[in-house]
Amino acid sequence: MEISTIGLDLAKNVFQVHGIDADDNVVVRRTLRRAQLLPFFASLPPCLVGMEACGTAHHWARELIKLGHDIRQMPAAYVKPYVKRGKTDAADAEAICEAVTRPTMRFVPVKSPEQQAALSMHRARDLLVKQRTQLVNMVRALLAEFGINIPQGIRLALEMPVPREAAKIAGRLSQQALDTHAQLREIDLDLLAWQRTNDTARRLMSIPGIGPIGATALAASVTDASQFRSGREFAAWLGLTPRQHSSGGKERLGRISKMGDKYLRTLLVVGMTSLIKGVKRKPETADPRLVALLARKPVRVATVAMANHTARVAWAIMARGETYRAGHQPRLAA
Repeated sequence: MEISTIGLDLAKNVFQVHGIDADDNVVVRRTLRRAQLLPFFASLPPCLVGMEACGTAHHWARELIKLGHDIRQMPAAYVKPYVKRGKTDAADAEAICEAVTRPTMRFVPVKSPEQQAALSMHRARDLLVKQRTQLVNMVRALLAEFGINIPQGIRLALEMPVPREAAKIAGRLSQQALDTHAQLREIDLDLLAWQRTNDTARRLMSIPGIGPIGATALAASVTDASQFRSGREFAAWLGLTPRQHSSGGKERLGRISKMGDKYLRTLLVVGMTSLIKGVKRKPETADPRLVALLARKPVRVATVAMANHTARVAWAIMARGETYRAGHQPRLAA
Protein backbone atom coordinates (compact mmCIF):
# COMPACT_ATOMS: atom_id res chain seq x y z
CA MET A 1 0.00 0.00 0.00
CA GLU A 2 1.08 3.57 -0.63
CA ILE A 3 2.19 5.54 2.43
CA SER A 4 0.34 8.82 2.89
CA THR A 5 1.62 10.05 6.28
CA ILE A 6 4.78 9.33 8.27
CA GLY A 7 5.67 10.19 11.83
CA LEU A 8 9.45 10.54 12.23
CA ASP A 9 11.02 10.48 15.68
CA LEU A 10 14.43 12.13 15.43
CA ALA A 11 17.56 11.18 17.35
CA LYS A 12 21.32 11.30 16.97
CA ASN A 13 21.85 7.89 15.38
CA VAL A 14 18.63 5.86 15.63
CA PHE A 15 15.39 7.10 14.03
CA GLN A 16 11.90 5.63 14.38
CA VAL A 17 9.42 5.67 11.49
CA HIS A 18 5.67 5.15 11.75
CA GLY A 19 3.72 5.28 8.47
CA ILE A 20 0.03 4.96 7.61
CA ASP A 21 -1.95 4.82 4.36
CA ALA A 22 -4.93 6.92 3.29
CA ASP A 23 -7.26 4.71 5.36
CA ASP A 24 -5.17 5.18 8.54
CA ASN A 25 -3.86 1.60 8.40
CA VAL A 26 -0.32 1.13 9.70
CA VAL A 27 1.88 0.07 6.76
CA VAL A 28 5.37 0.66 8.13
CA ARG A 29 6.87 0.67 11.59
CA ARG A 30 10.63 0.38 11.66
CA THR A 31 13.89 1.66 13.10
CA LEU A 32 16.47 3.32 10.85
CA ARG A 33 20.12 4.09 11.40
CA ARG A 34 21.39 7.53 10.44
CA ALA A 35 22.88 6.32 7.15
CA GLN A 36 19.59 4.62 6.21
CA LEU A 37 17.30 7.59 6.71
CA LEU A 38 17.69 9.51 3.44
CA PRO A 39 17.83 6.37 1.21
CA PHE A 40 14.60 5.17 2.85
CA PHE A 41 12.73 8.42 2.12
CA ALA A 42 14.27 8.64 -1.36
CA SER A 43 12.62 5.30 -2.18
CA LEU A 44 9.16 6.59 -1.19
CA PRO A 45 6.74 8.66 -3.26
CA PRO A 46 6.10 12.17 -1.86
CA CYS A 47 4.10 12.04 1.36
CA LEU A 48 3.33 14.04 4.49
CA VAL A 49 6.12 13.76 7.09
CA GLY A 50 5.67 15.01 10.63
CA MET A 51 8.46 15.57 13.14
CA GLU A 52 9.03 17.44 16.37
CA ALA A 53 10.76 20.82 16.17
CA CYS A 54 13.86 19.82 18.11
CA GLY A 55 17.62 19.72 17.59
CA THR A 56 18.62 18.86 13.97
CA ALA A 57 14.96 19.02 12.90
CA HIS A 58 15.48 21.91 10.47
CA HIS A 59 18.42 20.12 8.84
CA TRP A 60 16.46 16.92 8.23
CA ALA A 61 13.42 18.92 7.12
CA ARG A 62 15.46 20.66 4.41
CA GLU A 63 16.93 17.34 3.25
CA LEU A 64 13.50 15.66 3.02
CA ILE A 65 12.02 18.67 1.22
CA LYS A 66 14.68 18.17 -1.45
CA LEU A 67 13.29 14.66 -1.92
CA GLY A 68 9.82 16.07 -2.58
CA HIS A 69 8.14 15.34 0.77
CA ASP A 70 5.75 17.69 2.59
CA ILE A 71 7.42 18.41 5.93
CA ARG A 72 5.53 19.66 8.98
CA GLN A 73 7.33 20.41 12.25
CA MET A 74 5.43 20.64 15.52
CA PRO A 75 6.35 21.83 19.04
CA ALA A 76 7.12 18.82 21.21
CA ALA A 77 4.64 20.03 23.85
CA TYR A 78 1.83 19.79 21.30
CA VAL A 79 2.75 16.23 20.35
CA LYS A 80 3.00 14.86 23.90
CA PRO A 81 -0.80 14.58 24.49
CA TYR A 82 -1.02 12.07 21.62
CA VAL A 83 1.35 9.58 23.27
CA LYS A 84 -0.88 6.71 24.39
CA ARG A 85 1.17 5.07 27.12
CA GLY A 86 4.80 4.88 28.10
CA LYS A 87 7.78 6.66 26.55
CA THR A 88 9.34 4.75 23.65
CA ASP A 89 10.60 5.79 20.25
CA ALA A 90 7.84 3.76 18.57
CA ALA A 91 5.15 5.42 20.71
CA ASP A 92 6.60 8.86 19.97
CA ALA A 93 6.65 8.22 16.22
CA GLU A 94 3.05 7.02 16.34
CA ALA A 95 2.02 10.12 18.31
CA ILE A 96 3.78 12.37 15.78
CA CYS A 97 2.01 10.58 12.92
CA GLU A 98 -1.36 11.20 14.56
CA ALA A 99 -0.65 14.78 15.65
CA VAL A 100 0.49 15.95 12.21
CA THR A 101 -2.94 15.13 10.74
CA ARG A 102 -4.93 17.16 13.28
CA PRO A 103 -6.64 20.17 11.67
CA THR A 104 -5.96 22.45 14.65
CA MET A 105 -2.27 21.57 14.99
CA ARG A 106 0.23 24.45 14.83
CA PHE A 107 3.40 23.99 12.83
CA VAL A 108 6.90 25.44 12.92
CA PRO A 109 8.21 26.77 9.57
CA VAL A 110 11.51 25.34 8.36
CA LYS A 111 14.41 27.74 8.85
CA SER A 112 16.98 28.38 6.15
CA PRO A 113 20.72 27.75 6.70
CA GLU A 114 21.25 31.53 6.75
CA GLN A 115 18.72 31.97 9.56
CA GLN A 116 20.27 29.16 11.57
CA ALA A 117 23.73 30.67 11.07
CA ALA A 118 22.48 34.00 12.45
CA LEU A 119 20.82 32.23 15.38
CA SER A 120 24.06 30.38 16.12
CA MET A 121 25.74 33.76 16.58
CA HIS A 122 22.98 34.81 18.96
CA ARG A 123 23.23 31.58 20.97
CA ALA A 124 27.01 31.93 21.23
CA ARG A 125 26.66 35.59 22.20
CA ASP A 126 24.16 34.73 24.94
CA LEU A 127 26.55 32.10 26.33
CA LEU A 128 29.52 34.47 26.30
CA VAL A 129 27.53 37.20 28.05
CA LYS A 130 26.73 34.76 30.86
CA GLN A 131 30.35 33.63 31.08
CA ARG A 132 31.60 37.23 31.20
CA THR A 133 29.17 37.99 34.02
CA GLN A 134 30.33 34.92 35.94
CA LEU A 135 33.99 35.92 35.54
CA VAL A 136 33.38 39.50 36.66
CA ASN A 137 31.42 38.31 39.69
CA MET A 138 34.18 35.84 40.55
CA VAL A 139 36.85 38.57 40.44
CA ARG A 140 34.65 40.87 42.52
CA ALA A 141 34.06 38.16 45.14
CA LEU A 142 37.74 37.19 45.25
CA LEU A 143 38.97 40.74 45.79
CA ALA A 144 36.23 41.42 48.34
CA GLU A 145 37.91 38.83 50.57
CA PHE A 146 40.90 41.20 50.76
CA GLY A 147 38.92 44.38 51.38
CA ILE A 148 38.79 45.58 47.77
CA ASN A 149 35.31 46.66 46.74
CA ILE A 150 34.42 46.81 43.03
CA PRO A 151 30.95 48.37 42.77
CA GLN A 152 30.85 48.43 38.98
CA GLY A 153 33.03 46.91 36.28
CA ILE A 154 36.57 45.70 36.88
CA ARG A 155 38.70 48.49 38.33
CA LEU A 156 41.41 46.89 40.44
CA ALA A 157 42.67 49.01 43.34
CA LEU A 158 46.36 48.27 42.96
CA GLU A 159 47.34 50.16 46.09
CA MET A 160 45.52 47.60 48.26
CA PRO A 161 47.66 44.72 49.57
CA VAL A 162 46.75 41.39 47.93
CA PRO A 163 48.67 38.13 48.35
CA ARG A 164 50.66 37.15 45.28
CA GLU A 165 48.68 33.96 44.65
CA ALA A 166 45.34 35.78 44.82
CA ALA A 167 46.65 38.53 42.54
CA LYS A 168 47.63 35.92 39.93
CA ILE A 169 44.18 34.33 40.01
CA ALA A 170 42.48 37.72 39.75
CA GLY A 171 44.72 38.58 36.82
CA ARG A 172 43.91 35.36 35.00
CA LEU A 173 40.18 35.76 35.54
CA SER A 174 40.35 39.39 34.46
CA GLN A 175 42.21 38.46 31.29
CA GLN A 176 39.68 35.76 30.50
CA ALA A 177 36.87 38.27 31.02
CA LEU A 178 38.60 40.70 28.65
CA ASP A 179 39.09 37.94 26.06
CA THR A 180 35.41 37.02 26.35
CA HIS A 181 34.45 40.66 25.92
CA ALA A 182 36.60 40.84 22.76
CA GLN A 183 34.85 37.76 21.37
CA LEU A 184 31.48 39.33 22.11
CA ARG A 185 32.55 42.43 20.23
CA GLU A 186 33.47 40.31 17.19
CA ILE A 187 30.08 38.56 17.26
CA ASP A 188 28.31 41.92 17.52
CA LEU A 189 30.18 43.14 14.44
CA ASP A 190 29.25 39.96 12.55
CA LEU A 191 25.58 40.42 13.52
CA LEU A 192 25.73 44.06 12.41
CA ALA A 193 27.12 42.97 9.03
CA TRP A 194 24.35 40.35 8.68
CA GLN A 195 21.73 42.93 9.62
CA ARG A 196 22.89 45.21 6.80
CA THR A 197 22.40 42.42 4.25
CA ASN A 198 18.97 41.28 5.50
CA ASP A 199 15.97 43.30 4.36
CA THR A 200 13.72 42.25 7.26
CA ALA A 201 16.35 43.11 9.87
CA ARG A 202 16.91 46.52 8.26
CA ARG A 203 13.21 47.31 8.44
CA LEU A 204 12.93 46.10 12.03
CA MET A 205 15.76 48.47 12.96
CA SER A 206 13.41 51.38 12.23
CA ILE A 207 11.34 50.52 15.34
CA PRO A 208 12.29 52.60 18.42
CA GLY A 209 13.93 50.42 21.05
CA ILE A 210 15.08 47.70 18.64
CA GLY A 211 18.78 47.64 17.76
CA PRO A 212 20.91 45.33 15.63
CA ILE A 213 20.78 42.48 18.17
CA GLY A 214 17.00 42.51 18.50
CA ALA A 215 16.41 43.04 14.77
CA THR A 216 18.66 40.16 13.70
CA ALA A 217 17.22 37.84 16.37
CA LEU A 218 13.66 38.50 15.21
CA ALA A 219 14.55 38.19 11.52
CA ALA A 220 16.37 34.90 12.09
CA SER A 221 13.75 33.39 14.41
CA VAL A 222 10.59 34.20 12.45
CA THR A 223 10.63 32.40 9.12
CA ASP A 224 7.12 33.38 8.03
CA ALA A 225 5.29 36.10 9.95
CA SER A 226 2.06 35.33 8.06
CA GLN A 227 1.68 32.15 10.13
CA PHE A 228 0.39 34.48 12.86
CA ARG A 229 -3.05 35.89 12.19
CA SER A 230 -2.42 39.12 14.08
CA GLY A 231 0.13 41.05 16.07
CA ARG A 232 -1.55 39.93 19.27
CA GLU A 233 -1.06 36.29 18.29
CA PHE A 234 2.62 37.01 17.66
CA ALA A 235 2.92 38.71 21.06
CA ALA A 236 1.23 35.70 22.64
CA TRP A 237 3.75 33.41 20.90
CA LEU A 238 6.48 35.42 22.60
CA GLY A 239 4.77 35.05 25.98
CA LEU A 240 4.02 38.78 26.33
CA THR A 241 0.25 38.51 26.78
CA PRO A 242 -1.55 37.93 30.12
CA ARG A 243 -2.19 34.37 31.25
CA GLN A 244 -5.91 33.63 31.31
CA HIS A 245 -7.75 31.89 34.14
CA SER A 246 -11.32 32.09 32.88
CA SER A 247 -14.24 29.88 33.84
CA GLY A 248 -17.99 30.16 34.28
CA GLY A 249 -18.20 33.25 32.13
CA LYS A 250 -15.74 35.14 34.34
CA GLU A 251 -12.56 36.32 32.63
CA ARG A 252 -9.47 36.61 34.80
CA LEU A 253 -6.14 37.84 33.47
CA GLY A 254 -2.88 37.33 35.34
CA ARG A 255 0.76 38.04 34.62
CA ILE A 256 2.30 37.50 31.19
CA SER A 257 2.47 33.84 30.23
CA LYS A 258 6.23 33.68 29.45
CA MET A 259 5.44 30.69 27.24
CA GLY A 260 7.43 31.69 24.17
CA ASP A 261 11.02 32.29 23.17
CA LYS A 262 12.72 33.60 26.32
CA TYR A 263 15.64 35.11 24.37
CA LEU A 264 13.43 37.21 22.07
CA ARG A 265 11.23 38.26 24.97
CA THR A 266 14.28 39.35 26.96
CA LEU A 267 15.64 41.38 24.06
CA LEU A 268 12.32 43.20 23.65
CA VAL A 269 12.01 43.95 27.36
CA VAL A 270 15.62 45.15 27.59
CA GLY A 271 15.12 47.33 24.52
CA MET A 272 12.00 48.92 26.00
CA THR A 273 13.81 49.45 29.32
CA SER A 274 16.46 51.43 27.46
CA LEU A 275 13.77 53.38 25.62
CA ILE A 276 12.01 54.29 28.86
CA LYS A 277 15.29 55.46 30.40
CA GLY A 278 15.64 57.83 27.45
CA VAL A 279 12.09 59.10 28.06
CA LYS A 280 12.96 59.92 31.66
CA ARG A 281 16.02 61.88 30.54
CA LYS A 282 14.26 63.82 27.77
CA PRO A 283 10.48 63.60 28.21
CA GLU A 284 9.91 66.52 25.84
CA THR A 285 11.16 64.47 22.86
CA ALA A 286 9.29 61.24 23.74
CA ASP A 287 6.01 59.91 22.40
CA PRO A 288 3.26 61.60 24.46
CA ARG A 289 1.38 58.31 24.74
CA LEU A 290 4.42 56.63 26.28
CA VAL A 291 4.80 59.51 28.76
CA ALA A 292 1.12 59.13 29.67
CA LEU A 293 1.56 55.37 30.10
CA LEU A 294 4.46 55.93 32.51
CA ALA A 295 2.37 58.44 34.44
CA ARG A 296 -0.37 55.91 35.22
CA LYS A 297 1.57 52.61 35.38
CA PRO A 298 4.65 51.38 37.30
CA VAL A 299 7.86 51.34 35.27
CA ARG A 300 8.09 47.53 35.03
CA VAL A 301 4.46 47.22 33.96
CA ALA A 302 4.98 49.94 31.35
CA THR A 303 8.13 48.20 30.11
CA VAL A 304 6.32 44.91 29.51
CA ALA A 305 3.36 46.74 27.95
CA MET A 306 5.75 48.48 25.56
CA ALA A 307 7.42 45.15 24.74
CA ASN A 308 3.97 43.75 23.88
CA HIS A 309 3.24 46.80 21.72
CA THR A 310 6.62 46.57 19.97
CA ALA A 311 6.10 42.86 19.25
CA ARG A 312 2.85 43.74 17.46
CA VAL A 313 4.57 46.46 15.46
CA ALA A 314 7.37 44.05 14.55
CA TRP A 315 4.81 41.52 13.32
CA ALA A 316 3.15 44.13 11.10
CA ILE A 317 6.50 45.12 9.61
CA MET A 318 7.53 41.51 8.93
CA ALA A 319 4.13 40.40 7.62
CA ARG A 320 3.43 43.42 5.39
CA GLY A 321 6.94 44.31 4.24
CA GLU A 322 6.70 47.86 5.56
CA THR A 323 8.86 50.10 7.71
CA TYR A 324 8.00 51.79 10.98
CA ARG A 325 5.85 54.89 10.76
CA ALA A 326 5.34 56.80 13.99
CA GLY A 327 2.10 58.38 12.81
CA HIS A 328 0.41 54.99 12.39
CA GLN A 329 1.08 53.47 15.80
CA PRO A 330 -1.78 51.50 17.35
CA ARG A 331 -2.91 52.29 20.88
CA LEU A 332 -0.34 51.23 23.50
CA ALA A 333 -1.19 48.15 25.55
CA ALA A 334 -1.97 48.99 29.15
